[in-house]
This record gives sequence, C-alpha cells and structure tokens, in this order.
Amino acid sequence: MGTVGHLGDAKALQAILERARDAFISLDAAGTIRAWNAAAERLFGWPAEEAVGRRVTDLLAPPSLRARYGEGLAYLLEHGPAVLPDHRLELTVTDRGGREFPIEMALQVDDEHGAPAIHAFVHDISERHAARRQLEEERTFLQTLLDSLQVGVMACDTDGRLTLVNQAARQLHRFPAESAAEDLHGPHSRHLFAPDGRTPLRPEQTPLARAFAGEQIEGQHLVIRPPGAGTRRCVVNSRPIATPDGRRLGAVSALHDITDQHRAQVLRDAQHAVAQVLAEAAGSEQVSAGVLTAVVRALDWSYGEYWQIGSTQNHLTCVGSWGRPGLSFTCDPEMRVQPGQGLAGLVWATGRATWISDLGADPRPFARRQDALRAGLRTAVALPVRSGDQVLGVLIFCSDAVQEPDDDLVAMLDGVCAHVGRYLERRRAEELALALAASRRHFDQVVSQIDDNVWTIEILPDGRTRSVYQSQRAAGIFGDPVPDDSDISGLLLQQIHPDDREAYTAFDSRVRSGENAQIECRFVGLDGVVRWIWIRSTPRREGGRLFADGISTDVTEHHRLAEEHDRMKDELVALVSHELRNPIGAIRGYVEMLVDTPGLTETQRTFAGIIDRTSAHLLRLVDDLLDLARLDAGHITIDPRPISLTRLVRQAVDDHRAAAESGHLDLVADLDLQLPVNADPLRLRQVLDNLLSNAIKYTPEGGAVTVGIGADEEGEGTAVVTVADTGIGIPPEQYPLLFTRFFRASTAQEAGIKGTGLGLAITKAIVEAHGGVITAAPREGGGTVLTVRLPASLPSAASPAG
Repeated sequence: MGTVGHLGDAKALQAILERARDAFISLDAAGTIRAWNAAAERLFGWPAEEAVGRRVTDLLAPPSLRARYGEGLAYLLEHGPAVLPDHRLELTVTDRGGREFPIEMALQVDDEHGAPAIHAFVHDISERHAARRQLEEERTFLQTLLDSLQVGVMACDTDGRLTLVNQAARQLHRFPAESAAEDLHGPHSRHLFAPDGRTPLRPEQTPLARAFAGEQIEGQHLVIRPPGAGTRRCVVNSRPIATPDGRRLGAVSALHDITDQHRAQVLRDAQHAVAQVLAEAAGSEQVSAGVLTAVVRALDWSYGEYWQIGSTQNHLTCVGSWGRPGLSFTCDPEMRVQPGQGLAGLVWATGRATWISDLGADPRPFARRQDALRAGLRTAVALPVRSGDQVLGVLIFCSDAVQEPDDDLVAMLDGVCAHVGRYLERRRAEELALALAASRRHFDQVVSQIDDNVWTIEILPDGRTRSVYQSQRAAGIFGDPVPDDSDISGLLLQQIHPDDREAYTAFDSRVRSGENAQIECRFVGLDGVVRWIWIRSTPRREGGRLFADGISTDVTEHHRLAEEHDRMKDELVALVSHELRNPIGAIRGYVEMLVDTPGLTETQRTFAGIIDRTSAHLLRLVDDLLDLARLDAGHITIDPRPISLTRLVRQAVDDHRAAAESGHLDLVADLDLQLPVNADPLRLRQVLDNLLSNAIKYTPEGGAVTVGIGADEEGEGTAVVTVADTGIGIPPEQYPLLFTRFFRASTAQEAGIKGTGLGLAITKAIVEAHGGVITAAPREGGGTVLTVRLPASLPSAASPAG
C-alpha cells in the first residue's frame, strides 16, 4: 500500500485541516471518523465534536458506498485506493438535513504506525452533475430528435469514429440498436455500392469518408445492401464539420431513402416500355424479346428469357432471351422442359413465382446452373405468365449480384407478367378468330358441294331451340328456298307427314334432351312434294350450353329404289323358286332310281350320293326362299297345338349332337324345367334347327354351345329358349341387320364360312308368326346369345301369319 506520511495527533491534524478549503475526513480501519474539518462541517452540517468518533456510514449514510464496497469500508482498508480508478470515488451521501447530493472523494492511505487509516478530501460535485445531466439530456434530446427524422443521419468525430447514427440510418445499414462506435471505414462501408447496384465502393469512396477528407457532396446516389436485408437506394448529402475558426471536428451525412420512389419510377419505366412493346409487336416472338429487353434494362439486371408452353401442352420451349452486351449466357431454342423440370418447369408446375437469391448456394433446380455462374449470374427470379388460372409461359430474370427476395419487386414483375398474359391471350384470340373465320369459309365451301343439309341448333334451358348454323342446302329438303330467319325446328314439325308425326315427335324429344338420335321420315315440302328425309343429330356441350349438330339427307330416291329392289327381288325369288323346285325334285327322283340300279360301281354310287346331297341342299334353299316369300306375303299358316317345349328342344339337341361332336364341340342342354306351349311343332322345330346349326357352324373347335329353357321373369306366361355359343361373334354395329334377308356378318365372311343369310330371317318370321320375339346379343366372354320368347298360348284355330 502507499502512504501519505504521519500527520501527528488528532488535535494537531484538526488544526491544520481547519484552514483547508476542501472538506477533509480521516477514517480508521473500522470506518470511525478520526478527523473532520470545518469545510466538512459546512458541507455535511455535522460539527466536528459530533462527527469525530462516529462511523462515517452511520453519519452520512452513503448507500452507494455500502453497496459497492461493503460495510465499514473494509474492502478499501484491505486493498487500498488502488482498487479505484485514479484513487477517486464518486458517490451519493446524505447530509444532516437529509439532502442527498453527489460528492467526489480523493483517497489516500496511511499505514506507517501499524494502524491503517484512510484520508479523504471531499468535493461537492452537484454542479458538475447538473451540468452532466444537462449535457446528457441535450444529447438525448438531440438523439430523439434525429431518430424522429425520416432522413438518415450519420456523423463522425475528429478521429474518424462514428459518434452519431440516428434510427433511420440504423435501419438503412441494419446497425444494432446498441452498437459500439465504429470507424467510418468499418464493416458498414462494405454494404455500400455505386448507383448501378453492382460496383462496391471502396471505404475511402463512401460519402462520409469523402466529407471527412474535406469534400462537400450533394445528391450522390448510393445503394445499400446490408446482409439479410433488402436493397435500399439513397440520395446522400455529406459535408465536413468545422468550428468558425476552421478547426476540423468531423463530418456528417444525410441519407434520403428513395427506394420506393426509385422502384415506382422503375415500375413506371418498365410498364411504359412493356406497353410500348405490346403496342408495336406483331407477334408473340416480338413480344417476348421486347418485354425481356425492356424489363432487364429497366431493372438494370443482366439477363432474361421467356419460356412458352408448346402446342401439345406437355412441354416448355425457350422462345426468347436477352442479355447485356458481353454476357456469355443464352438459352437454346431447341431446349424442351417438362412440368417440374428446371426452374421454368418448377414455376409451370406450381404456378407460383420462385426467387433464387444465390445460384451457387440454393438447392432448387436450375438446369444451366454452372453456365450461369460462369457467366457471373447469381440471382434468378422466375414468374408465371397467366391468363386466368391457365399458365401460358414463364418469364425468368437474372442479376449478377446476390439479392435477397424482394416482395415489391416480385409484385412489379407479376404485374408485367399480367400485361404479357393479357396480350398473349388477346393475340391468341385474334389468331383463333382469324383461323376460325378461314375454317368457316373452308367449311362452307365444302358443305356447299354436298347435297346434305348441315345444321346446328342450341337447345335453350327452357327446351326451346335456336338456329346457330344452317347450310345452303335446306332448299333440297323443303323443295323451295327457306328464309334466313326461319325456325328450322318449327318448320320441320309443321311439315312432317301425318303418318310419321308420332315418330318424329319422339325423335325431337331425344334431340332436345341431349341424346344421340336419328330418324327416317317423310316431310311434305314447301312445294307440296313428299320426300323421305334421313336426319342424324349428335349433342355437344360447350361452357354449360347444349348444342345439337345434325345432317339431313334426302333419301327419297333411295327409298324408291329400295322398294323397287324389294319388289323385283320378291318376284325373282318367287319365279326362281317355282322354276327350280320341279327340276330339282325330278333330279332327286332320278338319282334315287339311279342309286337303286344294280351294277353301279362304287365311284358311280359316290357321284350319285354327291348329286343327291347337292340337290337336297338346293331343294332346302328353294324351300327357304318359298317360305320367305310366303311369310313376306302373309300366306304362311301356323297350326298351334299344346306341346312340350322341353321335349321338342331335347329332340333338337339330340339330333344335332353328332354334328357338334364331329366339330369337337361341347353341346350342353339345361332342360330340367318342363314348359308346355301352344305352338306349331314343325315350324318351332325349324326355328330350333336353324339356331343350333348356326351356333355349331360358327363355333371353332374346342368351343361350346349351351341350350337353356325357362320362364321370362318380366312377362308372365312367357317361355324362353336361349342358344349361346362361344363362336366368332358379330360386330356390335351389325346386330340390327342380323335378321334381314341375305345378310351375313363380316366375321362369317372373313372366316370363309358359307351360308345364304336366309335362316335367321325365316326364323324371325316364324317366331313373330307365333306372337313371339327373337333377339341377339353378345355373350360375355365372346360369342353370341340368341333368345326366343314365346307366349304360353296361341289362338286354338289356325290363322294366317301376319
């Protein structure tokens, strides 16, 4: 410990100190007052006779002293004044009147006589504290005032250290709220860039550093890019600070944040440039190139490209790109990307904008990442170009600086994309309208060359119809030209032949309900001529609206020829049948006599057998033709009687089993149910023979023919016979023709199976003569099912068919 020398006894010391101007207090090791001069008495209000011998903490109650160093100043006595900076202590004490005020104590230690003591010279520093408080208040006021400004303010002192940074400047530079003083060339200067936003400023180029060097700066543009924050643009005014006599005190800078104004101006410039491009562009390719150029230049970025959805709607194609001069990066027009592939495909798939701040660090896909990095590109922004909810393409813009996501910039670019999307949609609509007009002209030219009347109507929600399209051939249907404003549907209803009105009404109802429909019916033309018209209608829905497209064909001549053909065919059948039956009968008679002649060789008998079988086949064919002619003429008679349908079917199956076995077929009969019917047994057996022979003939080896009988669940008293095969089947569209005369399915012709096409026509006529119905349908798993439904009873007396 240090020492101040021996001060003598208490009385001598007290006499010396009485003349001192400063208050003096001497304490022993226990903190008891040993000396107390007149200045101390005046300062604290305690006379020396009351103060000496008392503990100083009891007398002055300095709470800061107790809190800092402990009761009785034991800490000071133990370690000496060295524990205090400059051997001085500032604390608050209480005088005799209870007034608290600050004092400063200069401390010395006396320990020469083995009795350590502390001597303190005390000064009242209330005025100094008041001045200090006033200075702090002024500083606080100044800081509060500066913090309330929208303008950023920064100042440095004569040592070049930042001494003042207001709230606006802290926000611009992202300084912490409680930041230590920083050199004006400190880290914040590395966030400053030239107006192009790409060129970093060296520390000595910053406005505050230049002002500190004595330069006065007005209106310098500056870009601030603090890490983890958006880019800001400022206008800076800086000047040095000096006293009136020219002594340099530091420098100050005022930063006006013009980010929003600049962005708004960029937006206006970009929108103006885009609008000009859209107004002058002659096609989509010019639009993409012009928009890319305008936006990239307005943003002062480096590169842009446009990807458009291909005609097949399954890939994107790069249709345009633009880069600043010298940039070694572009897009290949042959490149294709699928949804979700690369940056463009990702935006297409998600329909959302994507911002990649740093291509070198971001894990998201970018098909040409390495090429872009080598070209100096760092940030990429991709946005969808829309028309409503539909994505038409993707715009991508790239910068050569790392930039954090900027919502305002994305919003601006999204607005540009909306402009482009509306233009492209409008352009596409115009192109489609031109193409539609050309197609319409071509369609009209084609339709005008055909004799059919082509039409389209709209079926309104209330069931009424509205003519949408009508070809120029309506006169061919109605005999005379039809006025343009005519209601074709109403005209057809008005001119329908009375005998066909019911059928046409049902057809019209199907058309109005949105079903496929067709009809052949007669119309009385406007010229009074009756014509047969074949009308086909197909429904079509567009945007919730129902349309019907149709074709009307005059088939009057076809009907006339068909009637003439049927008449001639009937005459020919009747003539041929009658002319052939007698000669064939004679041939069969002579063949029977020939076979009975003794002495025929085996070869001769074989030839005679062939003649007999062939003539028998011809005779059956003639009988079929005669039967068909009689049925058509209504001359065939049915002789019904009570018979067992089950027994008749079983006999037919047994008679055809040999033919089935020779063809390696399974012939299965489910005949457990006994069904009596009133029917002509000969004619009904003819029906069963036709069905079984057809099923066996058209079923390949290894197949099966199944015969079943039962009662119809839908019609009481109706017997049902089914013959199902696993044969070659019939095309679905040919079923309606199956029971017409001379018809043979295409599958039978392709398989080379011979036949006349008369058997099922005769079968149908016989079944209908019994009051029954025969139908054909595909069998599940392949083949055909023919079903005969017969009433359980017929009139007892024989009656002519038809």
